[in-house]
Amino acid sequence: METAWMHKPRQRQVLIFFVLLSVSEAGTELGPYSIEEEMKRGSFVANLGKDLGVELEKISTRRARIISQENKEHLQLNVQSGDLLINEKLDREELCGSIEPCVLHFQVLMENPLEVFQAELRVKDINDHSPVFSEKEMTLRIPENSPLGSTFPLNNALDSDVEINNIQSYKVSSNSHFLVVTHNRSDGRKYPELVLEKELDREEAPKLRLTLTAWDGGSPPRSGMAWVLIEVVDINDNAPEFQQPTYQVQIPENRPTGSLVVTVSANDLDGGDNGKILYALSQPSEDISKTLEVNPVTGEIRLRRELDFETIPSYEVDIKATDGGGLSGKCTLLLQVVDVNDNPPEVILSALTSQVPENSPDEVVAVFSVRDPDSGENGKVISSIQEDLPFLLKPSGKNFYTLITKRALDREEREQYTIIITVTDLGTPRLTTQHTITVQVSDVNDNAPAFTQTSYTLFVQENNSPALHIGTISATDSDSGSNAHITYSLLPTHDPQLALSSLISINADNGQLFALRALDYEALQTFEFRVGATDQGSPALSSQALVRVLVLDANDNAPFVLYPLQNASAPFTELLPRAAEPGYLVTKVVAVDRDSGQNAWLSFQLLKATEPGLFTVWAHNGEVRTSRQLSERDAPKHRLLLLVKDNGDPPRSASVTLQVLVVDGFSQPYLPLPEVARDPAQEEDELTLYLVIALASVSSLFLLFVLLFVGVRLCRRARASSLGGCSVPEGHFPGHLVDVSGAGTLSQSYQYEVCLMGDSSGSSDLKFLQPVLPSSLPQCSGKEIVENSTLQNSLGFNHY
Repeated sequence: METAWMHKPRQRQVLIFFVLLSVSEAGTELGPYSIEEEMKRGSFVANLGKDLGVELEKISTRRARIISQENKEHLQLNVQSGDLLINEKLDREELCGSIEPCVLHFQVLMENPLEVFQAELRVKDINDHSPVFSEKEMTLRIPENSPLGSTFPLNNALDSDVEINNIQSYKVSSNSHFLVVTHNRSDGRKYPELVLEKELDREEAPKLRLTLTAWDGGSPPRSGMAWVLIEVVDINDNAPEFQQPTYQVQIPENRPTGSLVVTVSANDLDGGDNGKILYALSQPSEDISKTLEVNPVTGEIRLRRELDFETIPSYEVDIKATDGGGLSGKCTLLLQVVDVNDNPPEVILSALTSQVPENSPDEVVAVFSVRDPDSGENGKVISSIQEDLPFLLKPSGKNFYTLITKRALDREEREQYTIIITVTDLGTPRLTTQHTITVQVSDVNDNAPAFTQTSYTLFVQENNSPALHIGTISATDSDSGSNAHITYSLLPTHDPQLALSSLISINADNGQLFALRALDYEALQTFEFRVGATDQGSPALSSQALVRVLVLDANDNAPFVLYPLQNASAPFTELLPRAAEPGYLVTKVVAVDRDSGQNAWLSFQLLKATEPGLFTVWAHNGEVRTSRQLSERDAPKHRLLLLVKDNGDPPRSASVTLQVLVVDGFSQPYLPLPEVARDPAQEEDELTLYLVIALASVSSLFLLFVLLFVGVRLCRRARASSLGGCSVPEGHFPGHLVDVSGAGTLSQSYQYEVCLMGDSSGSSDLKFLQPVLPSSLPQCSGKEIVENSTLQNSLGFNHY
């Protein structure tokens, strides 16, 4: 079935094409699509399946295809994917010439049921053409007595590209006599003129050779070059002069080819060859060369092809008259192509104020007049502007109008107004002309700077480097120019203790804040100040904002051990009964950290012990406890090395050295522990010695018990006596004694006292220890009572 359709006669295809054209008004519009010229065949344009809202399989089954009015296959449709692709490389200049935008119209046909979709493809220009001079060498004959400032027209270059890719400027090679000036025509084309800057001297330099370069505005720009040969000639008294410097001609667009447009005429007062005049088009563009031709002898300008108002509505042509002596004159032909219906009105602008102050009502913006070449009702015109603008159009005479402001304008609300002056004649049919003027509203300093935030909170890590950028404040000003140029400053603080100038500085131009010195979180955690933003208007306006700086803590302080106190000469000693049960509290390490947050979260760790496995340290509270029951084979002395570490990154730590003496009972005397660590072999020898001494002292235990009983009785009697005695209160301990187990007071089984012998040097030796019983207390005359505690509660520190 599909094969038969593809082989239908061509007449049926033509019939379908005209049917599509007849229903094109009812078709749905797609796009518009756009693509750059010179793209490769098969380049992707759009997905028509998605735009049509049709499933991919239906695109093939409904025989969708692309139809162009010019019957040229610029595009193709991939029925499998629904993609619209480029079928051939497109040349915008070949397709549209100088017309912009370049639009290709096409239709999308879908059968079963029959649907037509209108679409258009806009071909964008790329800078693929360089400027080209029609003549690679131009010759100018210039009299040596030409006055300074004399201008000499040069042939312009042609560029097939449009808009910014077309010619933008001309430059001439460096010389001491001439410069080139680029002029704009009304149709946007640019042409060069040579301007004499220094007097010529034929005897000094009879000929000059310059290079003229035309540049377009593409990226990258392209250029074209031509040579300008200047022949300095002797004086030719009179140059040709046109009867009119400008010829304005309006011609209907249906004027046939060969019709006379205008006859230009110039006179030359010289005689002979110097008085013979030849006419020629000066610097014609490609469109002008194809449209107009001039008779070099009579000056008649005729049409070479038909005009099209919708394509080019007007032409500006320079006509050059050159005499036999090489002198030339110039006039301009303004050719207005009009519709065959009538002549539209014209707007003649007499005065225009391009900038209006925003606070000035009743300001005159423009003065203009209107005219219509027609007569009668066709020549009568009415003028108006948009109703929603703060401007008023006032008649000020016959066909004269003044445009003024209704009220004071606000530049911050709207800084530019586009006013369309509409002039309509009263003919039939009515023709209308619109003239657009642009009015800029100039600024007055009526807006103070406004900060993007009413307050700013900045964070800076302590121990920062000096001159560290810690943040930026920003303010905006709705005004413009110097009225919107903002300067930032620090405002004086009301806190006399805050030396702000030594802490913070601000960049007056961009509002960047810098810390002048290193900040210490432990000394200053937060401070705030105000900043000001001042514009440079007259008078200047300003505003303020609050800035709060928060110093973030860094882990720059190691833990400090409060208990046990570390003495470099003698480690701290704790007593451990040999009969202690597993979990017995030996002591509690108390430490603090000046940092905050997780930098101050402390953990405890047992790094080294004389007997591994005998002691354990609770990681979160620093309690040192026994992990098992002591045996007879355990050493009587133990040395523990504990690590206190914070939770910072990187962590900091401190070490604690602790001596633990194992005793069989609190009445057992012990010798001071050595201050210097010994090797295990020496410690085993000493342990043997201690055992022998212990066995020798068993015989004296009974006598020692009797003495202790008598001492307790004597201490009770002397309870109110001086410090020479040792007394233990019955019941709970006083508040200054510390419970190392965390229960508030030491239980009776953990209460003990240590009597130290005092000497003149201030050092003390441990003499004996015994349990504190309610019924007995030893008399320790001449001794100091040392109560062993963790000092945690009495020092007022909490441990995490």
